[in-house]
Amino acid sequence: MKKLLYIVLMLAVGSNILAANQHLDSLMLYVNGQDTMYLAFLHDVYVFPPLQFKNKKQEKFYWKTVRDVRKTLPYAKLITADMAQADAELAKLPTDKERRQWWRQYERYLFKKYEKDFRNMYSSQGRMLMLLMDRETNKTSYELIRKYKGKASADFWQFIAKLFKNDLKEEYDASDKDRIVERVITLVEAGQL
Repeated sequence: MKKLLYIVLMLAVGSNILAANQHLDSLMLYVNGQDTMYLAFLHDVYVFPPLQFKNKKQEKFYWKTVRDVRKTLPYAKLITADMAQADAELAKLPTDKERRQWWRQYERYLFKKYEKDFRNMYSSQGRMLMLLMDRETNKTSYELIRKYKGKASADFWQFIAKLFKNDLKEEYDASDKDRIVERVITLVEAGQL
């Protein structure tokens, strides 16, 4: 019986060691003389006080925010990476003409890459994406459009946004106005929502 228990235990540890090869940062074995200790590093767990909703409308708003953040946060991170790549490429080009030409091609590429996904988003998710872009880049959507497309284009899109009761110049404020959004982002990034 002891041999069977020993074999089962060794198989379990062996399968965990094989799994550890995939996640070396979270699983280790520590050997000290005759003693072997199994070390596992767990992810951070965030604990917030429970939310107290005053009414169903507030609760609906919270879950809508969760839905919107879960949908748009990966896009905000991807777009930020694309912007960093674009900035690096644009910095390599010596003339304005070459930069404009490269930017037109890259813009077509980005349009093909994201068009289908963005067309399937709700307007609230578009607003959330603008906020998250400000959070990721520390620049408003207006500033980003102005940087890449110019002041006239940024003013045009600000006008269009105002027609639909939006504002491209809206800033992300994690400590006050957007603290619920920041809480949701923290939980989503930790895999708790």
